[in-house]
Amino acid sequence: MTETLKPDWIAVDWGTTNLRAWAMQGAQVLGRASSGQGMGGLCSDGFEPALRALIGPWILHGNVPVIACGMVGSRQGWQEAPYRSVPCAPMDSALTRAPASDGLSVHIISGLSQDNPPDVMRGEETQIAGFLQLNPGWDGVLCMPGTHTKWVHLSAGEVVSFQTFMTGELFALISDASVLRHSVAGDGWDSAAFDAAVGETLARPEKLAARLFGLRAGQLLAGTEAAACRAALSGLLVGAELAAARAYWLGQNMAILGTGTQARAYRDALAPQGVSCLMVDTERATLAGLTAANRLLKETT
Repeated sequence: MTETLKPDWIAVDWGTTNLRAWAMQGAQVLGRASSGQGMGGLCSDGFEPALRALIGPWILHGNVPVIACGMVGSRQGWQEAPYRSVPCAPMDSALTRAPASDGLSVHIISGLSQDNPPDVMRGEETQIAGFLQLNPGWDGVLCMPGTHTKWVHLSAGEVVSFQTFMTGELFALISDASVLRHSVAGDGWDSAAFDAAVGETLARPEKLAARLFGLRAGQLLAGTEAAACRAALSGLLVGAELAAARAYWLGQNMAILGTGTQARAYRDALAPQGVSCLMVDTERATLAGLTAANRLLKETT
């Protein structure tokens, strides 16, 4: 059960599958809570009950403002927060108010959009704003690994352009639903196989489809272990992504959002190309961005 606290505001990161909340006193975290009540499993009238169930003890002592980012602001979310078109600062003071009953004041941060090539983000803009709060004056490219990895060009405090790759989702789909599911089962990892596969598709991305089936054939004919097949599958997909995103990382100041396994895989894939990356903690960046949004809200109300 969520602990009874007295925050002066509440930070919320509400994605498709998960809901995370922090009880805040200024920029200090008093407490954390989370649930599996993500946007994807809720109907339009389910958002307020889901939030109240999670943060109820934190709002017993008055109307505590809630600042939320993520898919909660999508068309299928609680209240659509219109996209802002790049180039622009990752965040502004125009937060969208969600409909809620007395005692609950929820403000949602807008996502960003790009016309050519068409692209969108929700939630990442808050992490970007937080990254810039933590690294003032930083110019370069921010790689944001995830189910849908984003490469973001930042200059003079603005998002200049960005590009999304479905690499993480492709890995999950191929691992679970393709013929390769028989070859990659398990949790093992072979770093050498990953590195070799990255190099293959980074150099020859047009060979991706053939190399994917080669993983299955290699297991059948040579008995390649599942750990090597799994790592190679990831490497082939990441290598193809790096080839397509070359204009973003080649010769650029680079940072990667995250410090876990996936973030380290991108760091290791870029290292042989002579690219050194600043690694940034995801939660720290998210909270810094939500805190910046709370300051903006206080300045405009």
